[in-house]
Amino acid sequence: MKLYHGSTIDIERIDLTMSKPNKDFGRAFYLSEDEQQALEMAQFRAEFEDTNPVVNVYQFDEKLFQEFHYKRFEGYTEEWAHFVYDHRVEPQGLTLHDYDIVYGPIADDRIGAQITRFKQGYITFDEFLRRIQYIKGITFQYAFCTQRAIDKLQKL
Repeated sequence: MKLYHGSTIDIERIDLTMSKPNKDFGRAFYLSEDEQQALEMAQFRAEFEDTNPVVNVYQFDEKLFQEFHYKRFEGYTEEWAHFVYDHRVEPQGLTLHDYDIVYGPIADDRIGAQITRFKQGYITFDEFLRRIQYIKGITFQYAFCTQRAIDKLQKL
Protein backbone atom coordinates (compact mmCIF):
# COMPACT_ATOMS: atom_id res chain seq x y z
CA MET A 1 0.00 0.00 0.00
CA LYS A 2 1.05 3.59 -0.56
CA LEU A 3 1.27 5.86 2.44
CA TYR A 4 1.74 9.63 2.46
CA HIS A 5 3.39 12.03 4.90
CA GLY A 6 2.76 15.76 4.63
CA SER A 7 5.78 17.93 5.44
CA THR A 8 7.84 20.87 4.29
CA ILE A 9 10.92 18.76 3.55
CA ASP A 10 11.80 15.72 1.49
CA ILE A 11 12.42 12.98 4.06
CA GLU A 12 14.96 10.44 2.87
CA ARG A 13 15.73 8.97 6.31
CA ILE A 14 13.05 8.89 8.99
CA ASP A 15 14.38 9.90 12.39
CA LEU A 16 12.02 9.17 15.29
CA THR A 17 13.90 11.57 17.53
CA MET A 18 12.57 14.38 15.30
CA SER A 19 8.94 13.42 15.99
CA LYS A 20 7.00 15.68 18.29
CA PRO A 21 5.76 14.48 21.68
CA ASN A 22 2.14 14.45 22.80
CA LYS A 23 0.60 13.46 19.49
CA ASP A 24 -2.47 11.22 19.17
CA PHE A 25 -0.59 7.92 19.45
CA GLY A 26 2.64 9.18 21.00
CA ARG A 27 5.97 9.89 19.33
CA ALA A 28 5.83 8.35 15.89
CA PHE A 29 6.11 8.92 12.16
CA TYR A 30 2.54 9.60 11.00
CA LEU A 31 1.24 8.66 7.57
CA SER A 32 -2.06 8.47 5.73
CA GLU A 33 -3.46 6.39 2.89
CA ASP A 34 -5.21 9.59 1.78
CA GLU A 35 -2.87 11.67 -0.38
CA GLN A 36 -5.19 14.70 -0.17
CA GLN A 37 -5.12 14.62 3.63
CA ALA A 38 -1.30 14.50 3.58
CA LEU A 39 -1.21 17.39 1.10
CA GLU A 40 -3.51 19.48 3.32
CA MET A 41 -1.24 18.81 6.30
CA ALA A 42 1.80 19.80 4.22
CA GLN A 43 0.07 22.98 3.05
CA PHE A 44 -0.90 23.89 6.62
CA ARG A 45 2.69 23.43 7.81
CA ALA A 46 4.12 25.26 4.81
CA GLU A 47 1.86 28.25 5.42
CA PHE A 48 2.82 28.30 9.10
CA GLU A 49 6.56 28.00 8.29
CA ASP A 50 6.40 30.23 5.18
CA THR A 51 7.84 27.55 2.91
CA ASN A 52 6.65 24.97 0.36
CA PRO A 53 4.59 21.84 1.01
CA VAL A 54 6.10 18.41 0.32
CA VAL A 55 4.22 15.12 0.26
CA ASN A 56 6.55 12.18 0.91
CA VAL A 57 5.37 8.86 -0.51
CA TYR A 58 6.22 5.45 0.93
CA GLN A 59 5.38 1.86 0.11
CA PHE A 60 4.49 -0.59 2.89
CA ASP A 61 3.76 -4.27 2.36
CA GLU A 62 0.49 -4.96 4.20
CA LYS A 63 1.53 -8.58 4.78
CA LEU A 64 4.08 -7.24 7.26
CA PHE A 65 1.41 -6.17 9.76
CA GLN A 66 1.41 -9.73 11.13
CA GLU A 67 5.11 -9.33 12.04
CA PHE A 68 4.47 -6.33 14.26
CA HIS A 69 2.78 -5.52 17.54
CA TYR A 70 -0.07 -3.64 15.88
CA LYS A 71 -3.00 -1.72 17.38
CA ARG A 72 -6.02 -0.88 15.24
CA PHE A 73 -8.83 1.51 16.18
CA GLU A 74 -11.74 1.15 13.75
CA GLY A 75 -13.45 4.38 14.71
CA TYR A 76 -14.11 7.02 17.31
CA THR A 77 -14.44 4.75 20.32
CA GLU A 78 -14.08 5.38 24.01
CA GLU A 79 -10.88 3.29 23.99
CA TRP A 80 -9.47 5.45 21.16
CA ALA A 81 -10.36 8.67 23.02
CA HIS A 82 -8.64 7.48 26.22
CA PHE A 83 -5.56 6.45 24.19
CA VAL A 84 -5.38 9.88 22.50
CA TYR A 85 -6.12 11.79 25.70
CA ASP A 86 -3.43 9.93 27.65
CA HIS A 87 -0.80 10.69 25.00
CA ARG A 88 -1.84 14.32 24.60
CA VAL A 89 -1.55 15.06 28.33
CA GLU A 90 1.49 12.90 29.21
CA PRO A 91 3.69 15.42 31.08
CA GLN A 92 7.02 14.15 29.74
CA GLY A 93 5.79 13.47 26.20
CA LEU A 94 6.38 9.75 26.59
CA THR A 95 4.79 7.11 24.41
CA LEU A 96 2.58 5.03 26.68
CA HIS A 97 2.46 1.79 24.70
CA ASP A 98 4.77 -0.74 23.07
CA TYR A 99 3.07 -1.04 19.67
CA ASP A 100 5.19 -0.90 16.55
CA ILE A 101 2.32 0.53 14.52
CA VAL A 102 -0.96 2.15 15.57
CA TYR A 103 -3.83 2.79 13.15
CA GLY A 104 -6.86 4.90 13.92
CA PRO A 105 -8.77 8.14 13.40
CA ILE A 106 -7.13 11.53 13.52
CA ALA A 107 -8.22 13.74 16.42
CA ASP A 108 -9.35 17.26 15.60
CA ASP A 109 -6.63 19.93 15.80
CA ARG A 110 -8.62 21.79 18.46
CA ILE A 111 -8.07 18.94 20.93
CA GLY A 112 -6.09 21.14 23.34
CA ALA A 113 -9.12 23.25 24.16
CA GLN A 114 -11.26 20.14 24.66
CA ILE A 115 -8.67 18.58 26.97
CA THR A 116 -8.76 21.72 29.11
CA ARG A 117 -12.56 21.71 29.20
CA PHE A 118 -12.61 18.04 30.22
CA LYS A 119 -9.89 18.40 32.86
CA GLN A 120 -11.72 21.38 34.40
CA GLY A 121 -14.99 19.46 34.50
CA TYR A 122 -16.87 21.60 31.99
CA ILE A 123 -17.63 18.63 29.73
CA THR A 124 -18.10 14.90 30.27
CA PHE A 125 -15.84 12.30 28.72
CA ASP A 126 -18.61 11.42 26.23
CA GLU A 127 -18.76 15.07 25.17
CA PHE A 128 -14.95 15.16 24.96
CA LEU A 129 -15.06 12.14 22.63
CA ARG A 130 -17.66 13.83 20.43
CA ARG A 131 -15.75 17.12 20.26
CA ILE A 132 -12.36 15.66 19.33
CA GLN A 133 -13.63 13.94 16.21
CA TYR A 134 -11.96 15.36 13.12
CA ILE A 135 -14.10 18.23 11.86
CA LYS A 136 -13.60 17.30 8.17
CA GLY A 137 -14.96 13.80 8.72
CA ILE A 138 -13.26 10.62 9.77
CA THR A 139 -9.73 10.33 8.43
CA PHE A 140 -7.39 7.57 9.50
CA GLN A 141 -3.68 7.68 10.22
CA TYR A 142 -0.87 5.22 10.68
CA ALA A 143 1.68 5.89 13.40
CA PHE A 144 4.95 4.04 12.89
CA CYS A 145 6.21 4.04 16.46
CA THR A 146 9.41 1.98 16.33
CA GLN A 147 12.49 2.00 14.17
CA ARG A 148 11.81 -1.65 13.36
CA ALA A 149 8.51 -0.66 11.74
CA ILE A 150 9.95 2.44 10.06
CA ASP A 151 12.67 0.32 8.46
CA LYS A 152 9.93 -1.46 6.46
CA LEU A 153 8.79 1.76 4.77
CA GLN A 154 10.24 2.13 1.28
CA LYS A 155 10.54 5.68 -0.04
CA LEU A 156 9.09 6.12 -3.53
